[in-house]
Amino acid sequence: MNNCHQKLPVHIMETSQINQQQIHIRSHLQPGDIGSIIYLHGILYAKEYGLDHTLEGYVAAGLAQFVQSFDARKDGLWIAEMERTMVGSIGIMGQTSSEAQLRWFLVRPANRGRGLGRRLLNHAQQFCRERNFKSVFLWTFSDLEAAAHLYCSVGFQKTEQNTHQIWGRTLTEERYDLFL
Repeated sequence: MNNCHQKLPVHIMETSQINQQQIHIRSHLQPGDIGSIIYLHGILYAKEYGLDHTLEGYVAAGLAQFVQSFDARKDGLWIAEMERTMVGSIGIMGQTSSEAQLRWFLVRPANRGRGLGRRLLNHAQQFCRERNFKSVFLWTFSDLEAAAHLYCSVGFQKTEQNTHQIWGRTLTEERYDLFL
């Protein structure tokens, strides 16, 4: 089932680096962060993939659960900012003492292809290793080819897929697992 060896178009594989002083990644929540993550998912996925408003409800429900049950021993959220504007995010929700879920991974289009996604993913992986998780899983959908390429480059493998109607479209959801 693993599709981690597929070729990507050259424009997706660019790796020019963002000036480290331009992007700040923080792990403490501030007022408005949760709403901004929901908003970014809603507008970007509608524009880029034609998803409807029900995606925002899904993101909002997961983030509400995250905030209400937050435990720093097993949960983490990283916000990437440039000039006080959120340009990316990634989260980890501990599911059990040995398994975590990666969620809310998003980078604004203008900041893609420059290493920010990899930086965010590295923060999440380091957190999981420090917390002694044995595995990390995530759910995505097949249209997100650049993200899948990034996941595979750090060791995730596709383990499951399901095609169904969700968020206003017929999508193929994919599960990726990483064993630490």
